[in-house]
Amino acid sequence: MAGLVNNLLILFLVFQNICFGFRSPLSVFKRFKDTTRSLSSECLESDQPVISLGLSDFALDIRMPGVTPKQSDTYLCMSVPLPVDDEAYVVDFKPHASMDTVHHMLLFGCNEPSSTENYWDCDEGTCKDKSNILYAWARNAPPTRLPKGVGFRVGGETGGRFFVLQVHYGDISAFRDKHKDCSGVTLHLTHQKQPLIAGMYLMMSVNTVIPPGEKVVDADIACHYKRFPMHLFAYRVHTHRLGKVVSGYRVRNGQWTLIGRQSPQLPQAFYPVEHPVDVSYDDILAARCVFSGEGRTTETHIGGTANDEMCNFYIMYYMEAKHAVSYMTCTQNANPEMFRNIPQEANIPIPVKSDMLKMTHGHHEATKGTDKSSLLQQAKKEEEEILDQDFHIEEAVEWPGLDLKLGQVSGLALDPENNLVIFHRGDHVWDENSFDSKFVYQQRGLGPIEQNTILVVDPSNAKLLHSMGKSLFYLPHGLSVDKNGNYWVTDVALHQVFKLGADDKEPLLILGVALQPGNDKNHFCQPTDVAVDSVTGNVYVSDGYCNSRIVQFSPDGLYVMQWGEETSLGRARPGQFHIPHSLALIPDFSQLCVADRENGRIQCFRSETGEFIREIKHKSFGRELFAVSYVPGGLLFAVNGMPYPGEAEPVQGFVMNFSTGEIIDTFTPLRKNFEMPHDVVASEDKTVFIGDVHARAVWKFASTEKMEHRSVKKAGIEVQEIKESETIVEATSRNNPETTDPLKKQEKQHLVRQASTGVSFVLITTLLIIPVVVLLAILVFIRWRKTTVYGADGEHKLDSSSGRILGRLRGKGGGGLNLGNFFASHKGYSRKGFDRLSTEGSDQEKDEDDGTDSEEECSAPPPPPAPSSS
Repeated sequence: MAGLVNNLLILFLVFQNICFGFRSPLSVFKRFKDTTRSLSSECLESDQPVISLGLSDFALDIRMPGVTPKQSDTYLCMSVPLPVDDEAYVVDFKPHASMDTVHHMLLFGCNEPSSTENYWDCDEGTCKDKSNILYAWARNAPPTRLPKGVGFRVGGETGGRFFVLQVHYGDISAFRDKHKDCSGVTLHLTHQKQPLIAGMYLMMSVNTVIPPGEKVVDADIACHYKRFPMHLFAYRVHTHRLGKVVSGYRVRNGQWTLIGRQSPQLPQAFYPVEHPVDVSYDDILAARCVFSGEGRTTETHIGGTANDEMCNFYIMYYMEAKHAVSYMTCTQNANPEMFRNIPQEANIPIPVKSDMLKMTHGHHEATKGTDKSSLLQQAKKEEEEILDQDFHIEEAVEWPGLDLKLGQVSGLALDPENNLVIFHRGDHVWDENSFDSKFVYQQRGLGPIEQNTILVVDPSNAKLLHSMGKSLFYLPHGLSVDKNGNYWVTDVALHQVFKLGADDKEPLLILGVALQPGNDKNHFCQPTDVAVDSVTGNVYVSDGYCNSRIVQFSPDGLYVMQWGEETSLGRARPGQFHIPHSLALIPDFSQLCVADRENGRIQCFRSETGEFIREIKHKSFGRELFAVSYVPGGLLFAVNGMPYPGEAEPVQGFVMNFSTGEIIDTFTPLRKNFEMPHDVVASEDKTVFIGDVHARAVWKFASTEKMEHRSVKKAGIEVQEIKESETIVEATSRNNPETTDPLKKQEKQHLVRQASTGVSFVLITTLLIIPVVVLLAILVFIRWRKTTVYGADGEHKLDSSSGRILGRLRGKGGGGLNLGNFFASHKGYSRKGFDRLSTEGSDQEKDEDDGTDSEEECSAPPPPPAPSSS
């Protein structure tokens, strides 16, 4: 019996070593766990800083060990060793901090931290050797994800050994309760070799002086690039309170190409470079920070306190591994004359709401009528739920609204009760006979539409709740609902805008002259949409098919102003329109965004002044972008038009991050197909409705992230297993013929989701059972062989063999940690307003060491296309 037990134990150890010989991150964490500091239980749910994410991936949690800063503008540092000996790649950064307590965080890499304490004052420095920035965070910036196949290389023979986290605590009034802080960042690392190596390029002004009261001060930086090609994929800006806008460019042969442009008063995230930019030998990298000295009584210098300023433009890039350089800096202006030709947009401030400005600077003074902590909690909630969540929009196939009997669906909106409001054309259609060459309606003899054109339906079951609008309209188009539940609509045949009460048979307000097209204060020409500001009550009208303007009216319908002009030949310039087709007010940022249909883009303007702010344009939009809708918290929804002959961009819906313009998701229906999606509206729970004029239908789409989000809250590792099992199922399904029935396809997708947790459980159970079964089989075989062949010597021979195997296994491995200098060195400098501020610090703001469709509703003509109607 003793021999049986010994055999079983030895074989289990052998099998275990063989199994875990395949790279399991947990097998290399022993030494790291032995040296892990004990963190405060007040702010960390778990003291396990390393979490396995599979055979080759792991997460490393880097947090402050429960600190309480004693004074404002305190800089605290702590270090964490890389928990593996061999080479690894950082592919994701997830911050854990709030702008209520933390001004900013920086993550450095080096060989030897400046201190071996749990944490220390950063006045002692970050590292004893050369250190460089790997990651930066400020002002509730969302997580940074690297492109697929790109990673920051750490460890291995040429790597270093430590990460050093620096946290700047600005205003410490949030620590009056003496609570402990564990802000930090979680790194996602992988052992899988990445073909492209990421790096950081820091552009930084070192000698800017901002005179008191000066309205505009430019800080310019420019350097010639003298290395192998690099590809830029993300950027980040940083200033303090006086910064208005920071812009970065690549200059090649005198042509300025935008890398990124952002207000430093918004969350200081690494935003994606919207259009890929490559930088080659002898290109120039240029950046400009625009400051205002208004409100200051003394000069402001570049420096290390909150009352000083900084001008930083960070660029994340990747290069081929054989040429990779991990860190580069530019702190000079090699060609001041070239900035005479910098694009005008570089000096146009990006407006930021006053309450957001107070929050982003960490002010703790009471806000009138508003609880500051609730504002911060709301901002944090929106960031987590909007910017930090992966989700997908797909059709709600069980929704019966697709079967509603409708005319051409031209407008959609949600009322204050979140009911869906549909504006349709009944038995009228817009075709080639509807208007003459002067845009006068030609089918008045048909009379107004005799059906109710405004329908209110339950968004959950499509049950009709209310209807109105009979005998009022000829060709309905745009629809909006104000905060009081009034309907605002446009009619392109009448060339008018109407305000209607929910229970009123007659309009409350009419703008424009019936059946008379024009372009003055009292006339429209086929107005397309209307939007009403929920705060000011101002009314905005997009006008329209035969005008190219946005017209603003007071709540009472008095003309206020207008902006916009017809698109000129060549590339459309800011403020030019080719059918401004749809409007979306962005109350969070006091902006009005316009779907500039035939120019295939979204233009956003300051709603109070009409000042152009930015353009959102993607190749996947194609030539036409029909409609746009905004969800409070940061999401922008849009739909494009059908592709022209020979073009590939499909007609689909888009979900975008409003702050960056980045496309987060695209979606198409499973039942029927889009023919000419004409309007889109979305609610805060990411439920989306799309109306189609040609299909005469309304689709409902919903987010699939809700279930996944709950799983994330419960257990991050379980989510990883679920996603892996879903990937396996999806990969298997690709090898089978796909069903042509969309309903069956949808049912299959639901089954996959429901089974995902079961699959992961079965998979784990199976993997645990298999070794036991194998061991039992081997044991039976050995027992049989021992008694029939070897006799009494069999056990001794097995022990000897096993001992040699185990000895060889134990002898493998070894080698010391070696993270190496994965960033290049750079010089320090001095300047009035601070003492020896290093570029290494960038926005650390303190010295650390000396180291120094055609909507005509008829077929579209081939290119070059004439503007279509609808």
